Amino acid sequence: MKKAIEAILTVIQSIFQILSTSLLCIVLLSATAFGGSIERVEISSSPNPVGSGARALGMGGAFIAVADDATAASWNPGGLIQLERPEISGVGAFVHRVEDNDFGLNPESCGKQTVSKFAVNYLSAAYPFALFNRNMIVSLNFQHLYDFTRKWNFPINDSQSKAQYDFTQKGGLSAIGIAYSIQVIPTLSLGATFNIWNDRLYDNGWEQNTRETVSGTASTGIKYSYEYFKYDTYHFRGYNANLGLMWKPTGKLAIGAVFKTPFTASLRHSSSSTTSTHYPDYPSQDSVDSSSSDSGEKLLMPTSYGLGGAYRFSDSLTVALDAYRTNWEDFVHVDATGNRTSPVTGLPVDESRIRPTTQLRLGGEYLFIGQNHVIPLRAGLFYDPAPTIGGYDKCYGLTFGTGIGIKSFVFDVAYQYRFGNGVGGAIVQGMDFKQDVREHTIYTSMIIHF
Repeated sequence: MKKAIEAILTVIQSIFQILSTSLLCIVLLSATAFGGSIERVEISSSPNPVGSGARALGMGGAFIAVADDATAASWNPGGLIQLERPEISGVGAFVHRVEDNDFGLNPESCGKQTVSKFAVNYLSAAYPFALFNRNMIVSLNFQHLYDFTRKWNFPINDSQSKAQYDFTQKGGLSAIGIAYSIQVIPTLSLGATFNIWNDRLYDNGWEQNTRETVSGTASTGIKYSYEYFKYDTYHFRGYNANLGLMWKPTGKLAIGAVFKTPFTASLRHSSSSTTSTHYPDYPSQDSVDSSSSDSGEKLLMPTSYGLGGAYRFSDSLTVALDAYRTNWEDFVHVDATGNRTSPVTGLPVDESRIRPTTQLRLGGEYLFIGQNHVIPLRAGLFYDPAPTIGGYDKCYGLTFGTGIGIKSFVFDVAYQYRFGNGVGGAIVQGMDFKQDVREHTIYTSMIIHF
């Protein structure tokens, strides 16, 4: 009898050990990587989007002081006044991203993860007019700013168990903008874009699908398997403004400035999860648990601002330089109970040591002007740091672009290559993680003047 009781106690103890090991694995993966809540915001694209358009991005994104087409509402609404005729435009973007992940403590988890996506990047309609002896313009715009697409799958093994981790995230944040610009004096114009971030008119948010499976044999010889499924959705709403200025002190020099206001976005977070544990030799101990939640949270979006200069050497050649700064230390998540954490690190704000980032962008455009057409050649370079714990993930890029303009039609295409080595340490903490990122993007734009 005593031996039977001891055997039963041994089995129970083994089951608790298995459960503890499985739960610890799940907790470590969830807490350090993507989280059971919005501890981290996984912006897969550059966290510093500044504007749209194949022409602008072909010039390395140095467009604050150029901003002479309808995409100016996203770069510098003060430049909209340069449009002399009504126009409509559309921009599409195809992105192919490769993340070469290095888990220093788990070599079996290392490897490349890839994702490809096409999305509408920008849509606009602009109408210039004169009123009270002043040139003015209004425009309606749609801009896709943040991309959340990511797909990871990798194993995590030890001497007694094997685990497989699968994570899929999709969605993004976009805004509808209503822009207005006025020419104050011949050399100075001001403008503003009011942005509406709303998930009622279109999908504005993201979703995460997490699956973790663990199987192994305990030291007592008991076999087990563990499965965890989790589905999270986030719906984002808010309002902010872009304020712009364009000053042309001479016929060749232009100076532009833009200020993008901070705002507090409302965030509706819904979550559901299922956990199942299976023991092939002790099926009576199998279990399945489910849970769900729905909460209202807040996401504090940071202030950003930029300054640019452009010099027109001739009718054919323009060179531009921009600097753009974002105060990421003000990027804060507030959960339903009022806890404040940094979405960059998932840690409390006072432990995250987040710093502002400053982008630098340099580009140029040369026009081959024909009798009935114009063919541009564009190129640019940029430095695009991302915030991380106590410093920056240094990312760089280069761009090329061309196109053709015939009468009232303008078609542009641009290629952007963005890369970073040894970055992303804040994505997975406690596992000596880093990654090399290679991102290829092709932009196409069509503008029609009336």
